[in-house]
Amino acid sequence: MNPDMMEALQALAADRGISVDTLFAALADALESAYKRSDDAYDYSWVTIDPDSMEIRVFARDIDEDGEPIGPELDVTPDNFGRIAAQTAKQVMNQRIREAERELKYEEYAGREGDIVTGIIQQSDSRYTLLDLGRVEALLPQAEQVPYERPEGNARLKAYIVEVRKTAKGPQIVVSRTHPGLIRRLFELEVPEIADGVVEIKACAREPGHRTKIAVWSNDPNVDPVGACVGARGARVRMVVNELRSEKVDIVPFSEDPTEFVMKALSPAKVKEVLLDDETGTATVVVPDRELSLAIGKEGQNARLSARLTGWRIDIKSETQMAEEAAYAEVDWAEGEWVTNEETGEQVWKPADGSEGFSAGEWTEAVETNETDDEAADTADDKTDDKTDEGADDTADDKTDEGADDPATEVVADTEPPESTDAAAEATGEKGDATEEG
Repeated sequence: MNPDMMEALQALAADRGISVDTLFAALADALESAYKRSDDAYDYSWVTIDPDSMEIRVFARDIDEDGEPIGPELDVTPDNFGRIAAQTAKQVMNQRIREAERELKYEEYAGREGDIVTGIIQQSDSRYTLLDLGRVEALLPQAEQVPYERPEGNARLKAYIVEVRKTAKGPQIVVSRTHPGLIRRLFELEVPEIADGVVEIKACAREPGHRTKIAVWSNDPNVDPVGACVGARGARVRMVVNELRSEKVDIVPFSEDPTEFVMKALSPAKVKEVLLDDETGTATVVVPDRELSLAIGKEGQNARLSARLTGWRIDIKSETQMAEEAAYAEVDWAEGEWVTNEETGEQVWKPADGSEGFSAGEWTEAVETNETDDEAADTADDKTDDKTDEGADDTADDKTDEGADDPATEVVADTEPPESTDAAAEATGEKGDATEEG
């Protein structure tokens, strides 16, 4: 063999990123295919290559009727190969190299499912977008793209590896921009505490392109998990938001207490009380009347994300609604059910105590009768009150008039002081005179 062959194989291995041993195997397969193109070639043959001396040998053995090799090994190395055999060797060599490259690329990305990659947008249409990752291309389907996101050509884009498929044309890497795992990986890149394991993302709920909620937990009591994710003046979370094309990100502290966790998950709304039902998995949240719309969010988005984040079915009610339901529950309602009469097709109420039922028409008539009786009673009470008031007024007026017509009253008013008063005065004067004389 040409002594420069070893240098050529090493250069080719460095250029394609494959090992020299792989190239030796590919070369042996190519030479074996070339030998079998010869007219007097053995059916059972193989090629050996000495990596030190680069000596190539072709060995063969005879085969029996059953196709099994028999007899000794024969050295059947030809002096040279013909033009057709050399062309065959070249084609087989190229094919083996391409297969080795595809296998190497697949092994490189096969273990990276769940990882994040950065690619350059090469092509975009209504079905998918192609990302150039360097040695391979990634496929971003339309279903994995954020709604209303417009990929620009030659722009850099981070994506989450969902699946790596092995195909005849090489590995097919499927990536996503909507997967919640993208949020986790972006925070790992921007927050060293998460990458080191000091801060953990316990839960994540996302509506791509609109809003994301994450619950974080710190394994170190001296580290604030929310502050670590936000960063100085919001620098860390701002990098994540910019990569998500201004998608809103809410960071809430995780709590092992479900009541407290539900309260935190509904932020920025302020929650007054949380009632948990373990049997149904429902959390009834009571908020002030002014906080009801904020707790529900636009089109129910805040409540929906909070339910996904906590794993509880969240039912949000205002204080007024809870008070009305409490008053409604205090009413002693009749027990029974409405059933359909098979003969008449009319709705009939069947009391639970087994007493006689009544139809919907009878129910309506009874209600109207009770309303009429109540109105009549109210009218009678009003008339009675009016008569009482009129009688009292008339009595007072009569007494006033009688007092005005009484003669005794007139005498008292018009008569002068009695004579006895003057006689007493005169007597007093006489006594005074008698005293002076004495």
